[in-house]
Amino acid sequence: MAEILVLYYSRHGNVARMARLVARGVESVAGATARLRTVPSVSPVTEATAPPVPDSGPPYCTQHDLTACDGLALGSPTRFGAMAAPLKAFLETTSAQWLSGTLAGKPGGVFTSTASLHGGQETTLLGMMIPLLHHGMVIVGLPYSEPELSQTTSGGTPYGPSHVAGADASRAVDATEARLCEALGARIARVAIALSHGPCR
Repeated sequence: MAEILVLYYSRHGNVARMARLVARGVESVAGATARLRTVPSVSPVTEATAPPVPDSGPPYCTQHDLTACDGLALGSPTRFGAMAAPLKAFLETTSAQWLSGTLAGKPGGVFTSTASLHGGQETTLLGMMIPLLHHGMVIVGLPYSEPELSQTTSGGTPYGPSHVAGADASRAVDATEARLCEALGARIARVAIALSHGPCR
């Protein structure tokens, strides 16, 4: 069974919704299962600490989750055209996995949500790929054989699924955006299964 880690940070719930859709796409592939994980917020108050277990939603990601996965989908809201600080802070703790090559040869993909249509979706997605490339991951995007990629009037890019949440973060993930999230999850799962039988590891 190929296990795909769907790791995300979500402030208003939109990226969390996308993560669940990516996980659904993973589990639509026979022989694949999804593991949902999140990361704690980063506080500007140096004395603040997060509880060891979140109040709701999936558990916080551990280094073991990275070691155990056969593929990774990484999701974050856009912050000034880049991934959110909590997710970046977690990734900066993965040097042991980088040194040991834990993620090398495994497929990885990315997804994001922004407040506005031109709010930095693509720069966020491309920026999120950089640490995955440093880890030696095989980047999985969305091909234009996914019809929704040509039909969307909101989120969706060949670099990965995206969502336009609106200035107040109230716009729900629409059917086209949802389908692209599921498509990414399924693609990562299929690539993970294929690579598990090949020399890419």
